Amino acid sequence: MTSLDRPVQFLKGVGPRRAESLQRIGILTARDLLYHVPRRYDDASTITPVALAEVGMDVTVAGEVRSKGIVPTRSGLRIFQAVIKDDSGLITCAWPGQPWVERLLREGDRILVTGKVKFFHGRQIQPREHTILSRAGGDSPPTPSGTIFATYPAAEDLPQWILRRLFVLNLDSLIGQVARDEYLTPPERQALNLIELSAALRDLHRPPSLDRVDAARRRLAWDELFLLQLMQARVRHQATLERPGIAFVRTNELIRALHDSLPFRLTAAQARVLRDITADMTSPRRMNRLLQGDVGCGKTVVALFAMLLAVEGGFQAALMAPTEILAEQHAGAIRALLGGLPVGVEVLRGSVTGRRRDEARARVAGGEARLVVGSHALIQEGVEFEALGLVVVDEQHRFGVRQRMALAERDPRPDTLLMSATPIPRSLAMTLHGELDLSIIDELPPGRRPVATRAATPGQRGKVLGEVCRHLDRGRQAYLVYPAIEESERADLLAAEAEFERLGAEELAGRTLALLHGRMPADEKDRIMRDFQAGRIEVLVATTVVEVGIDVPNATVMVVENAERFGLSQLHQLRGRVGRGVEGGLCVAITGEPESERVAAFVRTTDGFEIASEDLRIRGQGDFFGAEQHGHSTELRFADLFKHEDLIRPARERARALIDVDPRLADPANAPVRAHLDRRYGERAKLFGVG
Repeated sequence: MTSLDRPVQFLKGVGPRRAESLQRIGILTARDLLYHVPRRYDDASTITPVALAEVGMDVTVAGEVRSKGIVPTRSGLRIFQAVIKDDSGLITCAWPGQPWVERLLREGDRILVTGKVKFFHGRQIQPREHTILSRAGGDSPPTPSGTIFATYPAAEDLPQWILRRLFVLNLDSLIGQVARDEYLTPPERQALNLIELSAALRDLHRPPSLDRVDAARRRLAWDELFLLQLMQARVRHQATLERPGIAFVRTNELIRALHDSLPFRLTAAQARVLRDITADMTSPRRMNRLLQGDVGCGKTVVALFAMLLAVEGGFQAALMAPTEILAEQHAGAIRALLGGLPVGVEVLRGSVTGRRRDEARARVAGGEARLVVGSHALIQEGVEFEALGLVVVDEQHRFGVRQRMALAERDPRPDTLLMSATPIPRSLAMTLHGELDLSIIDELPPGRRPVATRAATPGQRGKVLGEVCRHLDRGRQAYLVYPAIEESERADLLAAEAEFERLGAEELAGRTLALLHGRMPADEKDRIMRDFQAGRIEVLVATTVVEVGIDVPNATVMVVENAERFGLSQLHQLRGRVGRGVEGGLCVAITGEPESERVAAFVRTTDGFEIASEDLRIRGQGDFFGAEQHGHSTELRFADLFKHEDLIRPARERARALIDVDPRLADPANAPVRAHLDRRYGERAKLFGVG
């Protein structure tokens, strides 16, 4: 155990009692304290003298608490007030409805407050934030002008001034022990524009300028990204070692025939991705690749070429889709593309039982079926393959990890191609899926028309429904999507059930409508979707159950009610349900917030990757290793996938190269890296490469 890993209790100014408080906010060791991330920085050079704080200004002032008290009002509201003094004068600070602040401040404390200057019986500040710089009677020096100081996540029994004092007492000695953790050479740091680790940690807590904070966070972001990629590279390497892949032999007998028979030319993006896939599949290393592409970019035909390569090599290929109807659509598209090629295509359906199910399974087990398409039926007990060589998983995010891997855990281990029509930014994909190789189809086939998109207000709903009727009069179909199934206390949200009844009696009277939502039995949902696909239903009134898994070329209009209630990527997926035929599509987002940033981005572009990047920027990168899908990430505390995007690729390349050479990180030169990895990932890191 290094001195940085000793319990925090033994640092100056801590002791057993304060150590318990520190442990409650996640600080167990000296190293934990060193990596306690400030939540904001204040520049003392921007502090406004009290005498110059005028009504209407937004100011930051620093001064000593000269008096304090709670003032009751006639309405029962209790206001805590404190008078603070600096060298230029006195000003009152008021915290309406926050009497508990009185317990936190003492007369004589030196505090920093930020807020709006208002006039109420004289000038007063209503602070948005306040920070205790030093305690009354303490020996913490006043903050000199020009100093940048950090504000940390704290607790009631561990206030800001205590945390600051712990850093005053311990930072220099802790920084002195960081040198042994450095694993980058000066040339490597220079190439990546990174500072030393010890300098980064010093500037994180005691920066001479805000620019130095950015440099510190950049270095610590590199460490996070590199260690994450290193962990994923070990997973990837270990999987390859334990069960190598199949080196498929390409004969071109089927691939050339398919290529020559296609009624269209592959896009440059499709051709590029196919080269990646072919190189993977013809090598002895097992393919584990993620194929991203927007709706309509042609992922299915790319997957078919990969499946035929497996068949040419004497193996079978399986394509798993999230719903039976989507599996049938895939099978139909594959049969149409194959034409008269002698390749048996089988569809496995969970809803099919008895002799028909047994006969289909026998064709798969006997090898008569070379291409097998299905939903969860592919991983049911009793399904056996003669020689499964490739697994393709469509809409991979719709399956759990165990479901996705159920087909892949066979011997010999088949290659895996995961497909997603929900684009995520390349930076996020490379971070989330570092153990996968990544291919992106970022080009739509020529002639595919973008879906016309516009926003409308609730007051324009009648006009929008009139447009829907004009599409129906031309023999087309429409989706009307709602955020809720049934009416609730949220009177501002329209519900699918109530609107289905109302529309059938009013604006869409005489039309053929159907209701579809997630609470319906699976067989009823399937029947409705089949009827809609067959044209027996004109208008599908639904929730987001139609987001994926249904392809109806005759559907040309999508109306999304309460669009502000949907995520940006979700809106884009809904838009992708229309415009899939020869006629262009229309998507109308009805919202009470037509000028919102999210709705404006949705209307501005139909590019899925631009949408995904905008969604990431608006919502935040989220705790994408856990359940939360937006907000602050607990896994990456320093890395920002926009600001530090230039670090992701070199982190991935360096991590893979290092693991290829030293998979166990046994070289003494890699000891600091191994120590970082073990500290960050604990037992998860030790599970790999330990014999």
